[in-house]
Amino acid sequence: MSSKTQPLAEPKGGLQPGLVSVILVNYKGADDTITCLKYFDEIDWPRDLFELIVIDNDSQDGSVEKIRAAVPDAIVVDSGANTGFAGGCNLGVAHSKGEYVAFINNDARPAAGWIRAAVEAFESDKTIGAVASKVLDWNGELIDYADGSLTWYGMGYKREAERPDAPEFDIPKDVLFGTGAAMFVRGALYRSVGGFDERFFMFYEDVDLGWRLNILGHRMRYVPTSLAYHKHHVTMKKFGNFRETYLLERNALMSMYKNLDDESLAKALPAAMALSVRRSLARTGTDATTLDLERSPGGDDVGTLEIDKMALTGPYAIDYFTDNLDTLIESRAQIQAERRRSDREVFPLFRHAIEAAYAIEGYNSAHDVLIKAFGIAEHFTSRSRILVVTGEPLLERMAGPAIRAWEIATALSGEHDVRLLSTAGVRVTSDDFDVVYQVGPKLQKETDWADIIIFQGFLLEGAPWLKDSTKILVADVYDPMHLEQLEQAKDLGEAGRARSIRETSRVLNEQLKRADFVLCASDKQRDFWLGQMAGQGRVNALVYDEDESLDALISVVPFGIADEDPVQATHAIKGVVPGIGVDDKVIIWGGGVYNWFDPLTLIRAVDRIRVRHPEVKLYFMGLKHPNPGVPDMKIAWETQQLAASLGLTDKHVFFNTGWVPYAERANYLLDADLGVSTHFHHVETAFSFRTRILDYLWANLPTVATSGDTFGTLIATYNLGRVVPPEDADALEAALEEMLFDEAAIADVRSAVKVFAEDYRWANVLLPLVEFCRFPRRAPDLAAAFGKDERVAHPHPKEQWSLSRDVKLVKGYLAAGGPVELSRRAGGRLKRLVRGTPG
Repeated sequence: MSSKTQPLAEPKGGLQPGLVSVILVNYKGADDTITCLKYFDEIDWPRDLFELIVIDNDSQDGSVEKIRAAVPDAIVVDSGANTGFAGGCNLGVAHSKGEYVAFINNDARPAAGWIRAAVEAFESDKTIGAVASKVLDWNGELIDYADGSLTWYGMGYKREAERPDAPEFDIPKDVLFGTGAAMFVRGALYRSVGGFDERFFMFYEDVDLGWRLNILGHRMRYVPTSLAYHKHHVTMKKFGNFRETYLLERNALMSMYKNLDDESLAKALPAAMALSVRRSLARTGTDATTLDLERSPGGDDVGTLEIDKMALTGPYAIDYFTDNLDTLIESRAQIQAERRRSDREVFPLFRHAIEAAYAIEGYNSAHDVLIKAFGIAEHFTSRSRILVVTGEPLLERMAGPAIRAWEIATALSGEHDVRLLSTAGVRVTSDDFDVVYQVGPKLQKETDWADIIIFQGFLLEGAPWLKDSTKILVADVYDPMHLEQLEQAKDLGEAGRARSIRETSRVLNEQLKRADFVLCASDKQRDFWLGQMAGQGRVNALVYDEDESLDALISVVPFGIADEDPVQATHAIKGVVPGIGVDDKVIIWGGGVYNWFDPLTLIRAVDRIRVRHPEVKLYFMGLKHPNPGVPDMKIAWETQQLAASLGLTDKHVFFNTGWVPYAERANYLLDADLGVSTHFHHVETAFSFRTRILDYLWANLPTVATSGDTFGTLIATYNLGRVVPPEDADALEAALEEMLFDEAAIADVRSAVKVFAEDYRWANVLLPLVEFCRFPRRAPDLAAAFGKDERVAHPHPKEQWSLSRDVKLVKGYLAAGGPVELSRRAGGRLKRLVRGTPG
């Protein structure tokens, strides 16, 4: 019997855009089939954009002729054999030419909007690979399908079935599988994954397909407006309920074997097989001690035993599973090689994995013992594990990258198990997630724990094993470090500067080559990073075909502001800093003073204003970066020297030589009247995203800033303050004076800031990342590179074999993890050689 793991051929001439191919399988049910087909006369979809295809599974009762006569515009195919629901559907797809294939049971009927709602869902989101329709009973009163649940032992069921229809079932959502009674799949996708598995014959082929699509990275979307009605025929009773039970038992085992990852399968399959036998015996009350010499000591020489067929459903199912392992091994290898989502990412779609499902004496106790013995509950009910990594210290006083990592961890901790890791030190804790410090080879314990790793900076240098791993990596490149080095590394000398720029660029390129998903801070940055990624070969056919916008590869996630408005617990500047009174006008410089900023022109402008307005004071929130790895900046020294030479220090210009604690920054911001950010004109400015300005927005402050960066454009467009040319002291002086003393202009700006700031709340800006972590997946080109797809170059080009290189690798693996690590790496190398991918 065909395993159907190979792609199904497309029709000559290709698939017809917009066409929906509706497929029904008939077996001795012509009257039901004709009734269903007649309802398509009332469907709200153009007649030239759907085709009706009926596969008759060798009914031999005149069904073919009867259906053709009743519905002449339907394509009716005599299969010549009973290949079951799975084989019939695959044959129907082979005769179809639609962009979408729709499956509906012959004893079901579509509502008028069944097709339209599904197609609209497909067209609204290209990540949706399949649509699960809402299905009610024939009278439209009770639920037949509104979600699909899956037990840890592979049995799918409809928890909501036979409940009265209610508004709670009208909410779209992602599901693990739809029901074969009414569902849609993109035609090309159905063909590419081989369609329904014909080894199943009937039952759970829809579970298996949906599960397979999900782990391959395609969403199945429940669309309640795509509605159908189902009669609930119980055709299997004529063959005996034991036959249905046997099919369910064996198909659950096959589906598990194909779709669970290695760790899950090792835990679940032995327990599931044992439970299948116990379930069969418990259903029939069969005495399992008959052959036990200790418990049944009486001897006999009778070689036969009368037993219910139902008691054999589990053992026979295991035998069928064993008999098909040769082809199942091939199917599993293919699916696992192309996997895009880990089991932990898919488990939430199981809904209630730890479900005994049957109230049978002796069975439930066995179920409970097995899940305890094999650690099933802990494994199958855990949430996705997300590791957020920053190279900045996590202290009371945190700079932008650490703050961003903290907020990311906070946003994700509600739905996932999150650890926030710093490679530079930790002195803070959180009630919502674990905060850890780790460096060196011990990092591997943390990365091994995680399903998804979101990182900034130099993680791949400290954890090189991630480059060739199958972990899902999210690179946060909101900070273009190599552009910063053009200016920041000037103090390192010619050779040091060149080395710093070169190495930072190399590190970023390595990230972009390996990341499954990339975060940047603005649309302008996105264009910049796309150019760099194109140079790394990441803008390719596989990525484009998945999402022509490339949003699935790189998304804009700006720095954000707190979801709660700031509250001032105490004054921190006015009436507190010597020289600044409670009624003074305070200009605040948030954040550090780095070489690409221009505080010098600002100080000269303040020097002019203070002659007319002696109450104007400029306060620098921090000169010393909290990360000791960030060098002191020349411009910071020059700023202090200029203020001193003009006689402004501690009179009109004030310096906090340390750094304001993150939790206390509101006390400083709310003491200010105006935020300021001035910089020189250079490339770092063009692609920067000034996070300090977000603090100004949070505190509802007007901002005066230099033009040339992203925020310069936003400030001018949305009236968030005033924008001036670089190094223009006259324009800066005028803008500062207006934003400090023109009450009408200030009121207009504050009103605009209040509205604009809402879009930059962390809850809003992090939505692309939150959504990705709900449905994470390997990037298509990286997944192909680790599999067999040759349409894209491997992100790490093949190298010629080198003895010296391998000796170095052996030494490195031994140093990182000893013989165990060396053995693991050698095994991985062997697998890659078998697949034809580099080591």
